[in-house]
Amino acid sequence: MCLGWTTTGSMNYAREWHTASVLTSGKVLVAGGFCAGGANCLNSSELYDPSTGSWTIVNGMNYARNMHTALVLTSGQVLVTGGLNESSRLTSAELYDPSTGIWTNTGHMKYGRTWHTESILSNGKVLVTGGMSESGSLKNSELYDPSTGTWTSTGSLNYPRNGHTASLLTNGKVLITGGLSDDGGLNSAELYDPSTGIWTTT
Repeated sequence: MCLGWTTTGSMNYAREWHTASVLTSGKVLVAGGFCAGGANCLNSSELYDPSTGSWTIVNGMNYARNMHTALVLTSGQVLVTGGLNESSRLTSAELYDPSTGIWTNTGHMKYGRTWHTESILSNGKVLVTGGMSESGSLKNSELYDPSTGTWTSTGSLNYPRNGHTASLLTNGKVLITGGLSDDGGLNSAELYDPSTGIWTTT
Protein backbone atom coordinates (compact mmCIF):
# COMPACT_ATOMS: atom_id res chain seq x y z
CA MET A 1 0.00 0.00 0.00
CA CYS A 2 1.46 3.31 -1.07
CA LEU A 3 0.82 6.26 1.21
CA GLY A 4 1.28 9.75 -0.13
CA TRP A 5 -0.24 12.89 -1.55
CA THR A 6 -3.04 13.00 -4.11
CA THR A 7 -4.19 16.00 -6.08
CA THR A 8 -7.63 17.49 -5.54
CA GLY A 9 -9.64 20.34 -7.01
CA SER A 10 -7.83 23.63 -7.63
CA MET A 11 -8.85 26.92 -6.06
CA ASN A 12 -10.40 29.58 -8.25
CA TYR A 13 -7.64 32.06 -7.40
CA ALA A 14 -3.90 31.61 -7.00
CA ARG A 15 -2.91 33.00 -3.61
CA GLU A 16 -0.16 33.04 -0.99
CA TRP A 17 0.02 34.23 2.64
CA HIS A 18 -3.68 33.40 3.02
CA THR A 19 -5.47 31.50 5.79
CA ALA A 20 -7.32 28.17 5.84
CA SER A 21 -9.84 27.30 8.56
CA VAL A 22 -11.66 24.01 9.10
CA LEU A 23 -15.32 24.81 9.83
CA THR A 24 -17.58 22.75 12.08
CA SER A 25 -19.21 21.37 8.92
CA GLY A 26 -15.85 19.92 7.86
CA LYS A 27 -15.52 22.30 4.94
CA VAL A 28 -12.43 24.51 4.69
CA LEU A 29 -12.60 28.30 4.36
CA VAL A 30 -9.68 29.91 2.55
CA ALA A 31 -9.56 33.69 2.85
CA GLY A 32 -7.49 36.53 1.45
CA GLY A 33 -3.82 36.34 0.63
CA PHE A 34 -1.58 37.86 -1.97
CA CYS A 35 -2.38 37.27 -5.61
CA ALA A 36 0.39 34.89 -6.62
CA GLY A 37 2.20 36.29 -9.63
CA GLY A 38 0.28 39.54 -9.33
CA ALA A 39 0.54 42.72 -7.32
CA ASN A 40 -2.69 42.83 -5.37
CA CYS A 41 -3.98 41.66 -2.00
CA LEU A 42 -7.16 39.60 -2.15
CA ASN A 43 -10.41 39.88 -0.25
CA SER A 44 -11.85 36.79 -1.93
CA SER A 45 -12.86 33.66 -0.03
CA GLU A 46 -13.48 30.07 -1.14
CA LEU A 47 -14.93 26.95 0.46
CA TYR A 48 -13.43 23.51 -0.09
CA ASP A 49 -15.73 20.51 0.23
CA PRO A 50 -13.72 17.38 1.13
CA SER A 51 -16.60 15.12 0.06
CA THR A 52 -16.41 16.35 -3.54
CA GLY A 53 -12.91 17.80 -3.74
CA SER A 54 -14.35 20.99 -5.20
CA TRP A 55 -14.13 24.70 -4.41
CA THR A 56 -16.95 27.24 -4.29
CA ILE A 57 -16.48 31.01 -4.28
CA VAL A 58 -18.25 32.64 -1.33
CA ASN A 59 -18.62 36.24 -0.21
CA GLY A 60 -15.34 38.11 0.10
CA MET A 61 -13.99 39.87 3.16
CA ASN A 62 -14.67 43.57 3.60
CA TYR A 63 -10.93 44.28 3.48
CA ALA A 64 -8.30 42.77 1.22
CA ARG A 65 -5.47 41.37 3.32
CA ASN A 66 -2.57 38.94 3.46
CA MET A 67 -0.27 37.79 6.29
CA HIS A 68 -3.34 37.84 8.57
CA THR A 69 -4.57 35.20 11.01
CA ALA A 70 -7.83 33.24 11.16
CA LEU A 71 -9.34 31.23 13.99
CA VAL A 72 -12.60 29.31 14.46
CA LEU A 73 -14.47 30.56 17.54
CA THR A 74 -16.57 28.39 19.84
CA SER A 75 -19.63 29.81 18.04
CA GLY A 76 -18.37 28.34 14.77
CA GLN A 77 -17.68 31.77 13.30
CA VAL A 78 -14.23 32.55 11.90
CA LEU A 79 -12.33 35.54 13.27
CA VAL A 80 -9.80 37.13 10.90
CA THR A 81 -7.39 39.70 12.33
CA GLY A 82 -4.85 42.16 10.98
CA GLY A 83 -2.69 41.55 7.97
CA LEU A 84 -1.36 43.79 5.24
CA ASN A 85 -3.02 45.52 2.31
CA GLU A 86 -1.25 47.35 -0.50
CA SER A 87 -0.33 50.28 1.72
CA SER A 88 -0.30 49.45 5.43
CA ARG A 89 -0.80 46.95 8.23
CA LEU A 90 -4.39 46.58 9.38
CA THR A 91 -6.06 46.95 12.76
CA SER A 92 -9.34 45.65 11.37
CA ALA A 93 -10.95 42.32 12.24
CA GLU A 94 -13.83 40.48 10.57
CA LEU A 95 -16.18 37.60 11.36
CA TYR A 96 -17.36 34.98 8.87
CA ASP A 97 -20.67 33.31 9.67
CA PRO A 98 -20.88 29.88 7.98
CA SER A 99 -24.67 29.82 8.39
CA THR A 100 -25.10 32.92 6.21
CA GLY A 101 -21.81 33.05 4.30
CA ILE A 102 -21.47 36.72 5.24
CA TRP A 103 -18.48 38.64 6.59
CA THR A 104 -19.14 41.38 9.15
CA ASN A 105 -16.72 43.87 10.65
CA THR A 106 -16.02 43.68 14.36
CA GLY A 107 -13.92 45.77 16.74
CA HIS A 108 -10.52 47.03 15.60
CA MET A 109 -7.32 45.99 17.32
CA LYS A 110 -5.25 48.72 18.92
CA TYR A 111 -2.25 47.91 16.72
CA GLY A 112 -1.94 47.00 13.05
CA ARG A 113 0.08 43.81 12.74
CA THR A 114 1.23 40.98 10.47
CA TRP A 115 2.91 37.64 11.27
CA HIS A 116 1.20 37.58 14.69
CA THR A 117 -0.54 34.68 16.42
CA GLU A 118 -4.16 34.18 17.42
CA SER A 119 -5.16 31.74 20.18
CA ILE A 120 -8.58 30.90 21.61
CA LEU A 121 -8.49 30.63 25.40
CA SER A 122 -10.53 28.29 27.57
CA ASN A 123 -12.85 31.20 28.49
CA GLY A 124 -13.67 31.76 24.81
CA LYS A 125 -11.68 34.98 24.48
CA VAL A 126 -9.02 35.32 21.78
CA LEU A 127 -5.40 36.26 22.48
CA VAL A 128 -3.51 38.06 19.71
CA THR A 129 0.21 38.31 20.32
CA GLY A 130 3.22 40.05 18.80
CA GLY A 131 3.74 40.38 15.08
CA MET A 132 5.23 43.04 12.87
CA SER A 133 4.15 46.68 12.85
CA GLU A 134 5.20 49.49 10.54
CA SER A 135 8.10 50.24 12.90
CA GLY A 136 9.27 46.72 13.78
CA SER A 137 8.51 43.65 15.85
CA LEU A 138 5.81 43.95 18.52
CA LYS A 139 5.68 42.61 22.05
CA ASN A 140 2.18 43.78 22.97
CA SER A 141 -0.84 41.47 23.24
CA GLU A 142 -4.58 42.06 22.98
CA LEU A 143 -7.69 40.14 24.04
CA TYR A 144 -10.84 39.92 21.91
CA ASP A 145 -14.16 39.25 23.60
CA PRO A 146 -16.59 37.63 21.12
CA SER A 147 -19.56 38.51 23.34
CA THR A 148 -18.91 42.25 22.99
CA GLY A 149 -16.77 42.46 19.84
CA THR A 150 -14.20 44.56 21.68
CA TRP A 151 -10.45 44.43 22.26
CA THR A 152 -8.54 45.13 25.48
CA SER A 153 -4.82 45.27 26.15
CA THR A 154 -3.20 42.55 28.24
CA GLY A 155 0.35 41.78 29.34
CA SER A 156 3.25 42.27 26.94
CA LEU A 157 5.80 39.70 25.87
CA ASN A 158 9.28 39.94 27.34
CA TYR A 159 10.73 39.90 23.83
CA PRO A 160 9.25 41.50 20.70
CA ARG A 161 8.73 38.86 18.01
CA ASN A 162 6.97 38.04 14.77
CA GLY A 163 6.65 34.81 12.82
CA HIS A 164 6.46 32.84 16.06
CA THR A 165 4.08 30.04 17.06
CA ALA A 166 1.45 29.85 19.79
CA SER A 167 0.14 26.68 21.44
CA LEU A 168 -2.70 26.38 23.94
CA LEU A 169 -1.60 24.02 26.71
CA THR A 170 -3.86 21.67 28.66
CA ASN A 171 -3.47 23.87 31.76
CA GLY A 172 -4.98 26.81 29.85
CA LYS A 173 -1.73 28.71 29.43
CA VAL A 174 -0.39 29.77 26.01
CA LEU A 175 3.14 28.85 24.96
CA ILE A 176 4.89 31.19 22.51
CA THR A 177 8.05 29.89 20.84
CA GLY A 178 10.73 31.34 18.61
CA GLY A 179 10.09 33.84 15.89
CA LEU A 180 12.06 36.79 14.64
CA SER A 181 13.03 40.01 16.38
CA ASP A 182 14.47 43.12 14.79
CA ASP A 183 17.91 41.70 15.62
CA GLY A 184 17.43 38.18 14.26
CA GLY A 185 15.98 34.78 15.05
CA LEU A 186 14.84 33.85 18.56
CA ASN A 187 15.09 30.57 20.46
CA SER A 188 13.28 31.89 23.53
CA ALA A 189 9.86 30.76 24.74
CA GLU A 190 7.26 32.44 26.94
CA LEU A 191 4.09 31.43 28.79
CA TYR A 192 0.91 33.50 29.09
CA ASP A 193 -1.28 32.95 32.14
CA PRO A 194 -4.88 34.04 31.38
CA SER A 195 -5.66 34.27 35.11
CA THR A 196 -3.05 37.01 35.61
CA GLY A 197 -2.49 38.38 32.11
CA ILE A 198 1.26 38.02 32.62
CA TRP A 199 3.94 36.57 30.34
CA THR A 200 6.87 34.69 31.90
CA THR A 201 9.95 33.28 30.20
CA THR A 202 10.41 29.54 30.29
